[in-house]
Amino acid sequence: MIQIKSFVFGPFQENTYVLWDETLEAVVIDPGNSSTSEHLQLKNFITQNNLQLKRLLLTHAHIDHISGNRFVFDTWGFLPEVHKEDLPYVERHKQVADMYGLPCEESPLPKVFLKEGETISFGKSKLEMIFTPGHSPGSITFYCREQKFIIAGDVLFYGSIGRTDLPGGDYNTLINSIKQNLFPLGDDVRVYNGHGQYTTIGFEKDNNPFLV
Repeated sequence: MIQIKSFVFGPFQENTYVLWDETLEAVVIDPGNSSTSEHLQLKNFITQNNLQLKRLLLTHAHIDHISGNRFVFDTWGFLPEVHKEDLPYVERHKQVADMYGLPCEESPLPKVFLKEGETISFGKSKLEMIFTPGHSPGSITFYCREQKFIIAGDVLFYGSIGRTDLPGGDYNTLINSIKQNLFPLGDDVRVYNGHGQYTTIGFEKDNNPFLV
């Protein structure tokens, strides 16, 4: 059974996730850690719980979700894995950080790209990849069918949706991704998102002003 630990990192208050199961094999999703203290929080949690990190996964590659890529690579040796449509964001990571005046270590570039329909395996667990563009061209949602949850990045929030005014964003594409690719998963599916509190698909169907 997958367990989930979330951290709130960086000036954008981004949610970073560590997932693991009874084998202690683990994955990190969207490392937003950008300071020494945040790096230590992530490292200490993984080491103190004897977790064996296996992969570094990205829902998308906006700056607040990849600030910790370099630290994860330097500490555990894993390159980020992201949809190929979001590669330009990784390549321009340092440039964007400088524009915002944020401290930044340049991200290593991915060599493995995530594809819709593939399955991520670690330990005894599996995550399905669902292509959910709109917030960014290559946004991926990770779906655990067995435990009915998704790690959705900035696609769907509690009472809101991801912004679409950044380069590569598209409002109609995002709405279609949510309604066509996430809603059919079921009302009881829990949504762990990139910022703020978790929600459920059913709650957002009934209450989200962008979706009702």
